[in-house]
Amino acid sequence: MYRCQTYQIAATRVTVAFSVTRQFRGEPSTACGLFPAALSNRFRNSNDDDEVDQRSRRFDPRRRGRRSSLRRRLPAPPPSSRAPQSPGGHELPWLSEVLTARRWPSIPSVANGAAGARLLSSAAAAASSAAREEGSRGARFLPGDVILYQYEACPFCNKVKAFLDYYKIPYKVVEVNPINKKEIKWSDYKKVPILMVDGKQMNDSSAIIDQLFEKIHPDELAENEEERKWRGWVDNHLVHVLSPNIYRTPSEALESFDYITTHGNFSFMERLIAKYSGAAAMYMVSKKLKKRHNITDERAALYEAAETWVDALKGRPFCGGAEPNLADLAVFGVLRPIRHLQSGKDMVEHTRIGEWYDRMQHAVGNSTRAMTQSWQESREKI
Repeated sequence: MYRCQTYQIAATRVTVAFSVTRQFRGEPSTACGLFPAALSNRFRNSNDDDEVDQRSRRFDPRRRGRRSSLRRRLPAPPPSSRAPQSPGGHELPWLSEVLTARRWPSIPSVANGAAGARLLSSAAAAASSAAREEGSRGARFLPGDVILYQYEACPFCNKVKAFLDYYKIPYKVVEVNPINKKEIKWSDYKKVPILMVDGKQMNDSSAIIDQLFEKIHPDELAENEEERKWRGWVDNHLVHVLSPNIYRTPSEALESFDYITTHGNFSFMERLIAKYSGAAAMYMVSKKLKKRHNITDERAALYEAAETWVDALKGRPFCGGAEPNLADLAVFGVLRPIRHLQSGKDMVEHTRIGEWYDRMQHAVGNSTRAMTQSWQESREKI
């Protein structure tokens, strides 16, 4: 009498389920979940001769009949672009068939059961390793303690955060009070962002990103001319278009300062004062910024900048091609804090940048920001 037992082999992002017919001499069939190592050790590491003999009788092919496994026919999904690889770098095309449900493996007899278990364990380990590599782009560089001193709405601070989020580097945030800046009184450098990496201070957003990139990719060549050009465009042009837009009218200035004071490091009274006095002040300052940067129509300048960036993509998903590069991260970081303000909504509605922005949001993923530290806690670690 044949019974069906389900083995589930769990690995990161990989679940291989298959059914095997077995004879249990009257024992009821059971379902069990096993990790590959446990399945492999079950056949390889036992020193109990009686247990081995008992398994041999259960898996004796003469008792199992003509069919050794139960196979299912499932509709074939689209073929994957690349077969999974073993830790040695060899492709495993049969594993692709398993993972895409085009193939259902069977458990061999006792004579080659250990080999089969080792093969499944090796394949699952390869898939798990690939998943870990995909999930942590900054795996070569794993700092123990990263603290970012910032203003929540600062475009330059958001450039750094976009980089850290993309490379999955966990970081803590200290929100600097823009009125007294007591959180960075210890530093000779009085601007933000300031990044502390395992006790080492890094200043200036572009310099911070360059230093981190070199640590993550020590063997990679320097950025190409196109990437350098557009990173400079972000710092020297795009950021200067944003302020006249987010403070364009009194209502937009209030909206912006409501976001800034809600996410910033303010006491209750400071929040009230900063929201209304700050909004009024920046509304007036934005008019001077328009003249300084030769902007006549704020929205037209913002739309033109967005279209200029889309044209720079040249039909590619990202400036970096199939994956974002530092220029993509810089543009995304600068635009992220205004995305849900009125200026950002208008930009997405009236230009073609929305599709690229959505792709970047998916590529960067969730924030790796761990928590917001108090000033006293951050100073204790420096």
